[in-house]
Amino acid sequence: MKKLLVVLLSLLCVLSLAGCANSNGGGSDNGGGNNGGGEDTDQTVTIKLGASGPLSGDAKVYGEAVRNAAQIAVDEINASASTIKFEFRMEDDEATPEKAVTAYSTLYDWGMQVSLLTVTSGAGAAVAANYDEDKIFAITPSGSATALVYTDEKNFPGNFQMCFTDPNQGVASADYMAEKFADKKIAVIYKSDDVYSAGVNDKFVAEAGVKGLNVVYSGAFTTDSSTDFSTQLTAAKDAGADLVFLPIYYQPASLILKQASDMGYAPVFFGVDGMDGILTLEGFDTSLAEGLYMLTPFAADADDQLTKDFVATYQEKFGEVPNQFAADAYDCVYAIHQALRDIGVNPEYKFDEALYDAMVDQFNNMSFNGLTGEKMTWAQNGEVSKYPKAVVITNGVYVSAD
Repeated sequence: MKKLLVVLLSLLCVLSLAGCANSNGGGSDNGGGNNGGGEDTDQTVTIKLGASGPLSGDAKVYGEAVRNAAQIAVDEINASASTIKFEFRMEDDEATPEKAVTAYSTLYDWGMQVSLLTVTSGAGAAVAANYDEDKIFAITPSGSATALVYTDEKNFPGNFQMCFTDPNQGVASADYMAEKFADKKIAVIYKSDDVYSAGVNDKFVAEAGVKGLNVVYSGAFTTDSSTDFSTQLTAAKDAGADLVFLPIYYQPASLILKQASDMGYAPVFFGVDGMDGILTLEGFDTSLAEGLYMLTPFAADADDQLTKDFVATYQEKFGEVPNQFAADAYDCVYAIHQALRDIGVNPEYKFDEALYDAMVDQFNNMSFNGLTGEKMTWAQNGEVSKYPKAVVITNGVYVSAD
C-alpha cells in the first residue's frame, strides 16, 4: 500500500510539472554547478529528494552542513539548463535512531523518490532496511558505518555512501601514521558503545599491527563516562604516548583537548571525519586544536576551481568555511543528478521500482568527479572508492598536511 501511494504521488507530481526558468548551461560530469546541457526546458521533471540529520542537539553542526550544501547544489541545478529539478526536504532526526525512524516515515509520506539517507551512522543503521524494503535509492554523505549499506546477514543494494566507511578510515589512518609518524608511540581513546568509533578503532588496531605501529595504550569510554577523560589521558601520558588517535566525534574530543592542556600533556592529536566541526563548536577555544591532524576527503584550501567556487558560495551564504560533511552532501546531490540524467529521466518516465533499479545500476557502473574526489566509483556493497587527504589545523583553519 505504501509503495502504491508513492507511485501515485509521483505520477501526480509529474503530471503537474510546469516549465522552469533556467540558466547556466554546461554539460559536465563534474560535481560543480554547471551540470546542464541545453535540454528542452518545456520537459522538466521534479524529483523529491529527502534526507534526515541532526538539525538540533549536540551534533547539529553536521546536519546543518549537509542541509546547507545540499541546498546549494539543488539551487544550482534548479537554476541550470537541466530538465531535471529537485524539491529538497530534510527532517531533524537529532542523530537518534528513534527520531530517524519518525523522520523516514514523514519523508516517505511526503513522496520521497531519492534520498541522502541520514547524516549520522546510528540514525542511518536504524532506517537502512526501510530504504531497502521500500526500494528508495539513497546515498549518505556522512553515515560511515557499514550497517548503512550492508550487514552480516544482508546487503542493501540501493544504499550507497559518499563518505569513507569506518573500516576504510581505520585502515587509512594507520597507513598514514606508518608513513608520517612511524617513530611515534601511539595511544588510542575511543567510544566503545558507539558503532562509528568502535568500527574505526577495530580496523585501526588491526592495521596498526600489520604496519608495525607502536600502540602503547588503548582506552575506551562510553556515553555515561564521556565528560572526564583524566584516567585515559594520564594512562596515555604515563605510557609515553606522543601521538593520541581519537576516532571519535568532535564533542568529546574538545573535552579531551582541554583536559590534556590543563594537565600539561601535549602530544600530536589525530582524528578522522567525526573530528570535523570542532572549529565551529560553540564555546571551544580553537587554539587547543592547533596542530591537530585529520583525514578527510575535502580540503577547503584546495586551489581547484570547483572547490574555490563552492567555498566562496558557502561562505557568502552561511558565513563560515564548509566542512567535509558539506562537501560530501554537495557531491551526493550532483552524483544523483548525473545518474538521473544518464538514465534519461523525463516527465514520461515510469516512477516505480524501475527508477530504483536504474539508479543502482548507474552507481554500480558510473564514475563521478566532485569536490571530494576524482573518478569516484562504488562497489557492489555501496562503499565508495576515493582517496583521503590529510589536513592539519594551523592558525585556526584546516590546511593541507602534505
